[in-house]
Amino acid sequence: MTTPLVTILDDEPAIRTMLEDALQDAGFRTMSFGRAQAFTAALAQQTPDVCLVDLSLPDTDGLTLVHKLALEQGAIVIIISGRALVQDKVTGLELGADDYIIKPFDPAEVVARVRARLRTSKPTQTTGLVADFAGWTVHFDQYVLEDDAGQQIPFSHAEGEVLRLFLENPKRLISRAQMQDHLGGAASESFDRAMDVRISRLRTKLREDPKNPQLIKTIYGAGYIFLGDVVWQ
Repeated sequence: MTTPLVTILDDEPAIRTMLEDALQDAGFRTMSFGRAQAFTAALAQQTPDVCLVDLSLPDTDGLTLVHKLALEQGAIVIIISGRALVQDKVTGLELGADDYIIKPFDPAEVVARVRARLRTSKPTQTTGLVADFAGWTVHFDQYVLEDDAGQQIPFSHAEGEVLRLFLENPKRLISRAQMQDHLGGAASESFDRAMDVRISRLRTKLREDPKNPQLIKTIYGAGYIFLGDVVWQ
């Protein structure tokens, strides 16, 4: 099994060193960068398992980079930022980040969050990387949905976590508490809003009628049910 690679993008050398030491002690491989240009150039050559990204970068807008990573890279994206406002956290999660850690932080917490995200991203013993449902094929290894005409629609890792949860539990009610337990994150307005956004985006990509969705149904006050028949390959 390949040791997971964690990339760190932060313009503060002390934070990069602290995170590298903690992650390497925990058994991870690391690469760290102080500028977004070097970071994106490296990612063109090698795909990391987890990206730790600061929002306050000297050469690019961190939120724009997070959105690009979430849709194009296929890695888990965790924001590490000194921006503690709820709106900053909500925006980061809405743009596709999997998690948001506020500075200052204990490096042990970052290691724990990385491990938790990697656990939830792995296929279970009973499912795999490809599934068919309602005229769609989802490729979790490529982060794309494919319709029956062969058109492919990319999705972020964060959206993929939600979709996998639905596909592994078809025709069963999934409560907000269960989503929180499975996907991680403290119960909060930002978590609830991020889940709403991810589900809304999944419905759009699945070409659902927003007023009358047929696959992902909202059970008000209870949670969600995925109504499609699922076949794992």
